[in-house]
Amino acid sequence: MTLPVPSNLERFPELHPAFDTQSALAEANRCLYCYDAPCSAACPTHIDVPRFIKKIASGNLHGSANTILDSNILGLSCSRVCPVDVLCEGACVMHRYNKQPIEIGRLQRYAMDRFYERGPRLTPHALPVATGKVACIGGGPASLSCAAELRRRGYHVTVFDNRPLPGGLNTYGIAEYKLRPSDSLREVGLVQSLGVEFRQQEIASTQSLDELEKEYDVIFLGIGLGAMEALGIPGEDRPEVIDALRFIAHYKTRDLEVGRVVVVIGGGNTAIDAANAARRLGADEVHVFYRRTEKEMPAFLYEYENSKLEGVQFHWLAQPVEILERAVRLVSTRLGAPDASGRRKAEPVPGTEFAFVCDMVIPAVGQSRFMKLLEGSRGIDLEHGCVAVDRPTGRTSNPKYYAGGDCVNGGREVVDAVADGKRAALAITRRLEAVRG
Repeated sequence: MTLPVPSNLERFPELHPAFDTQSALAEANRCLYCYDAPCSAACPTHIDVPRFIKKIASGNLHGSANTILDSNILGLSCSRVCPVDVLCEGACVMHRYNKQPIEIGRLQRYAMDRFYERGPRLTPHALPVATGKVACIGGGPASLSCAAELRRRGYHVTVFDNRPLPGGLNTYGIAEYKLRPSDSLREVGLVQSLGVEFRQQEIASTQSLDELEKEYDVIFLGIGLGAMEALGIPGEDRPEVIDALRFIAHYKTRDLEVGRVVVVIGGGNTAIDAANAARRLGADEVHVFYRRTEKEMPAFLYEYENSKLEGVQFHWLAQPVEILERAVRLVSTRLGAPDASGRRKAEPVPGTEFAFVCDMVIPAVGQSRFMKLLEGSRGIDLEHGCVAVDRPTGRTSNPKYYAGGDCVNGGREVVDAVADGKRAALAITRRLEAVRG
């Protein structure tokens, strides 16, 4: 497997161009270097934003990168995929003066790109020798963050991942124009350089967990969510149907042909990513159908606006009822009363069915929250299909198990998973120290 796929480098130019040195210095010098900075408070991993920006301004790029990595070991990927407009940049004090916020995300990327270009080398610290072994199940951001934090404290950590390449959704599930899989693997390599062991192994049975419990003192669950939800309609098993996560994983790791007219079902960020990718892979037309209105669409506004620039066409108040050969049959919907979550239900309107001709269908209606590995075993409580934890620590109802990331929060941002893993690592450290002491 060659990453990135050579043809993708041309078809998927990066969404936000990187700063050159002159632009980075100019932007860094706009920062006010606030005391008790709101941007740092808004970051789930609490990166010391003023400090890393000031180091860029003074030319200390290695120090800037290490400031970022001290708080967030996945600083490279987060600089590319974080919704900064609603996090750090959204909290920037420049808004108070009716000025553009500091471009924190692009400055973070500038520091991290230089760090990896010059050979990733963390500031050396003597690792303590601690007694205790921790297993992290899943190779995504939550597990990588937890493993790195624990390894820095001297614990032996093994990450178990069932895929050929670690990195979870960072490697397989984020659109190529936001984050290349090769960049995700650079971060995996950085975690590995700390002494974290990686094993490609499926942990999918009670017997597997029994063996882990015997060998490891604590187990961290960073297992993400399950497969994409089924549409539950006739024809969804047809060969021209591929769910959004499989579609993104396939084009990121191999050459993939798309249809001439592609239909995407859903209104979230993953649906947007799949639609944009289909356009860049050569589809003449890409149509997104969503059962609610533009106002209720869960995708971020900037993602939606960018998708329209890509040429994606959106259709509201429609949902599929059957997938046919070279067509989707849909029905118009109307919004009814709010459901338990507060969202208005989309109700089919009788007599409004219509067919839409296409040659590829990509469902993107959310991921399953069914935890087959854990349900009914280990004394681990589930809540709405996710692992229930004590939020400040990530501890589950079974004190030997901790958890974080999408399997806990139901699917949020990479930076939220990193923060979960870091919090759990600190709590695991306290637990192991208490046992030892």
